[in-house]
Amino acid sequence: MTDDFDVPSQEELDRLKLSPEVAWYMLSRGISLPEQWQTPKIKTAEPRSEEGAYFDPERVDRVLMSFHVLRHTQGKWAGRHLDPASWQIAWILAPVFGWVHENSDGQTVRIIHDLYVDVPRKNGKSTLSGGIAVYMLGADGEEGAQVVCAASTEHQAGFVFQPVKQLVEKTPALKGVMKAHQKRIVHMASGSYMEVISSAADAAHGMNLHCFICDELHVYKTPDLVRTLETGRGSRTQPLGVRITTPDAGKSGTIYDETRHYVEQLAAGTIKDQSWYGVVWGADEDDDPFAVETQMKANPGYGVSPSADYLQEAARRAKNSPAELANYLRLHLGIRTKQETRFLTLKAWDRNAGTLDEKRLQGRKCYGGWDLGSVSDLTAWCLLFPEGEGYKCRMKFWCPEAAVDDLDRRTSGNASVWVRDGFLVPTPGDVTDYSYIEQQIRADLEAYSIQTIGYDPWNATQVVNDLEESGLSDERLTPVRQGFKTLSPVLKELQRLLLTGTTDHPLFEHGGNPVLRWNVDNLAVKTDENGNVQPNKRDSRDKIDGVAAICDALSEAMTRKKTLKPNPYASHGLYA
Repeated sequence: MTDDFDVPSQEELDRLKLSPEVAWYMLSRGISLPEQWQTPKIKTAEPRSEEGAYFDPERVDRVLMSFHVLRHTQGKWAGRHLDPASWQIAWILAPVFGWVHENSDGQTVRIIHDLYVDVPRKNGKSTLSGGIAVYMLGADGEEGAQVVCAASTEHQAGFVFQPVKQLVEKTPALKGVMKAHQKRIVHMASGSYMEVISSAADAAHGMNLHCFICDELHVYKTPDLVRTLETGRGSRTQPLGVRITTPDAGKSGTIYDETRHYVEQLAAGTIKDQSWYGVVWGADEDDDPFAVETQMKANPGYGVSPSADYLQEAARRAKNSPAELANYLRLHLGIRTKQETRFLTLKAWDRNAGTLDEKRLQGRKCYGGWDLGSVSDLTAWCLLFPEGEGYKCRMKFWCPEAAVDDLDRRTSGNASVWVRDGFLVPTPGDVTDYSYIEQQIRADLEAYSIQTIGYDPWNATQVVNDLEESGLSDERLTPVRQGFKTLSPVLKELQRLLLTGTTDHPLFEHGGNPVLRWNVDNLAVKTDENGNVQPNKRDSRDKIDGVAAICDALSEAMTRKKTLKPNPYASHGLYA
């Protein structure tokens, strides 16, 4: 970087969600920075912290030159150069193609291998994906590159492929360089080709992909095709998987939902994966859906594509028809119309992180709760220490050593980091060794004044028997029934504490435990006809054992703290 150009202050860059490197690049090339209203709703971190990472402006230059060679093929821009808008450069092209590092073979390669763009209709998705496809086919320096345009059906695949084919056919500079056939485009000099596919079976035969582009992820009925494409690029040094889509209606468990959630987790810092990058544009549910400001907020291309008139007409139709309103909210404002509201939000959770010093908690009164996973799963042990109007929460997690790889797969490698940092303890073998949990509970009974321990009675008989044989009175062990009647007041109290707590005055201090944060982000609840709630393990995105342990401990804290007998372990020890 140089000081030849005045880069905005860090505060301004944060508002625009721009890195200093990208801002400098754009200003140094005479490209205006995008406006505040164009800022994406969600943006994952650029890989600035990756070891050896640096921003290579010449790589972005090459991509923009490739776009500039291409010509628009339709409408009033037909024949003009396909120059990306400033917002496309700032939040998509420059971050993806600019960040590089040296790989294990000493080659300088891109860091980002997966791109996710979620934006309402008419914001240039087809031209953006087409420009990326042509660049990856013939200008990325990859010999024998295989580029795939994928869609959920053969008919939809045609809509993906035809704009790219037209770009090649109507760009004079590509005459004699690329040859467009009915279902394939060939770059003669490098022996590279691009083709269209619409099924996992098509993708399974000998694929060695340099790039794949998936259109409208929300219409894919199964994840098979996307997952096959993701695994078909292992021998390329800097492959790129592109997913460009409008949002779905909020259905859970789909490939769209899984991918969107992954990007949201990355943006929130719940997990880390420097090879992934995602941006999402959209309005918020409490925005006025018919206000011009809302339309601008959701559509970074507002005024160009889509035009103001186009969105005003869509809004007029939506006002007159409930069916049109749902489509308008989803397709033009980027709102997942049936999305489930989070019972516990990460914003409130992070606000209450506070501090946690275990040494200062020794000897203090507290309440315990455990959740024993299945023998091959996550297990959690919670201690809640009353603190003024709220609590301090100390968590411990275990899993079988053999399960770490699977947890790594589900958390993009973060499970190994949790193990390294001591937040997750692997027990030897293929199944959880409950003796490790029992040993921790015994140690905590000596160190803290544990009043009672709440537990889910499922699968708990052996641990309960072992603790009682060790001298723990059954009066201090309380089964917590896992139903609405018991858990609803507990969950609602936890929600109240988190919503009421502030950064300066947290009411549920957890110290930022990353495993617990992941559990909170996974949580789904079910509600009965009376508005009662309870954790829903079946519909949660992944493990919620930490939340379940909190509920067991908090149930005890709420119901027992005024009726307890003195704890003998506070003064005499466990075996006195």
